[in-house]
Amino acid sequence: MEFALILALLISILAGIFEFGRAFWYYDALTKATRDGARLMSVTDKATLNTAVTGGIALTKTLVVNAVTAAGVPNFTEGNVEVTCLNDTFDDDVCADNTAPGGVRVQIIDYSMTIGQFIPFLLGGSSSYTADLSPHTTMRYMQ
Repeated sequence: MEFALILALLISILAGIFEFGRAFWYYDALTKATRDGARLMSVTDKATLNTAVTGGIALTKTLVVNAVTAAGVPNFTEGNVEVTCLNDTFDDDVCADNTAPGGVRVQIIDYSMTIGQFIPFLLGGSSSYTADLSPHTTMRYMQ
């Protein structure tokens, strides 16, 4: 009887460690991807900042999605990536070809992960809990 009580407690603790570790892993992967995207955008030639397919914004979104997917984060699309150009005072501005911004920001939007989907008994019978993840990186434009 005592072993059953201790075992249930230990399994709950291990499940919590597993879920926290997975959330930390996803957030770290998203943060690294935004950093790589901001680095790419900060050195993109100003002549092609906003060009439709081959421009900086399109390439940045593709880079972020590829990095996140390679890290094993599920259900991530280009719709979850927002690239913003900033003016010299780092306020939001429009990305325009042939106009150098003061800085760039790459952020993750509308992405949430489900905690408890693998081990539903962790939350006391409820099936899962949703946590929104929205890291971002801001860098000065270097061109």
